[in-house]
Amino acid sequence: MKSIVAKALFHSYSYVEYRKLVTDLLSEGKSTGDEQSESLTHYTSLNEARMNRLEKTIKISETVTTKLQNLDNHYIWLVISEGWCGDAAQILPIIDKMAHESNKKIDLRIVLRDQNDDLMNNYLTNGGRAIPKVIVICKEAGIVRADWGPRPKGATELMANYKKEFGVIDEKIKTDLQLWYLADKGVSVQQELVEIMENIKYNRL
Repeated sequence: MKSIVAKALFHSYSYVEYRKLVTDLLSEGKSTGDEQSESLTHYTSLNEARMNRLEKTIKISETVTTKLQNLDNHYIWLVISEGWCGDAAQILPIIDKMAHESNKKIDLRIVLRDQNDDLMNNYLTNGGRAIPKVIVICKEAGIVRADWGPRPKGATELMANYKKEFGVIDEKIKTDLQLWYLADKGVSVQQELVEIMENIKYNRL
């Protein structure tokens, strides 16, 4: 497992590099990932607009900032993502801001799911390759301490309840999910990730 993570980190992107990769591919009418289609390119284009907006509007709370800056160790947040993923577009800008506010306690690195099968297969959600997935690595020890994703608890419940009632994941629930993220303003992602980091700090994980 350690070698799989090390290999992924070696081929990882910074947030700025990831954004450039997705933008450059989009200018060629492409998306990241093994599969190429008009719908995936369309989703990628929507995500570009979302991320541009979030980068301007997301605020990290003072409480979250303080807790991140007071972490005992330095960590890498290795995120498995793809440019077409709607959840990733909502979550990555928040995580990037958290890393910036952490006083270098958090180093954000991003890898593409379809180029990292071995890594992805170790972090399946209910047997599926759901993304984004945040893998928390202690920099000093080089070990994985926790993982989080693919979305906050409230968003997960929204999706699960809809699927239970209607039996499908369709465009309506995808729209409802984006509205949930809009109303949440990034608070849930911040709280859930900080809770994980606090649990690591106090050896509760």
